Amino acid sequence: MARKPVRAATKSTRKTKSAPRLTHLDAAGYARMVDVSDKDITARIATAKGTIRMAPATLALIREGGFKKGDVLSIARLAGIMGAKRTSELIPLCHPLALTSVKVDLAVSSKGDGIDITATCKIDAKTGIEMEALTAVSVAALTVYDMCKAVDRGMVIGDIRLVHKSGGKSGTYEGA
Repeated sequence: MARKPVRAATKSTRKTKSAPRLTHLDAAGYARMVDVSDKDITARIATAKGTIRMAPATLALIREGGFKKGDVLSIARLAGIMGAKRTSELIPLCHPLALTSVKVDLAVSSKGDGIDITATCKIDAKTGIEMEALTAVSVAALTVYDMCKAVDRGMVIGDIRLVHKSGGKSGTYEGA
């Protein structure tokens, strides 16, 4: 049985400019990879952040290096970098990109209740790298969870968001 396509709303707000539309849907409402062949190559940077909250005893074990699997923060940093590089294999309509830089930082939160994660990705390309930065944060957080779940299954991953994007036709975005 064929499914009906999801259709994007295209109601115009003004006569000269139409409302934003979902670029991964074609005119008939079917999923598609965006064609970037006519775009200019520009320097692009994206930064994402997120957190993983945990019990104080779990955080103390991370600080002390008390996990048999190894240094939690170093391994999560590496996993985040690897995740950014493989984003197009995980998110169906993402373009495969040759990233020029991926930096993942993990630090004890200022409240002392978990780990704050920041990922910054850079590239000179025709398309943005927001998804790569968001994936890096997500994979790093999941790695912390995996490494620490034996002592704390109540950890909470959250607040994953884009905080900066520059380059390309849409310009610069600054989030919270």
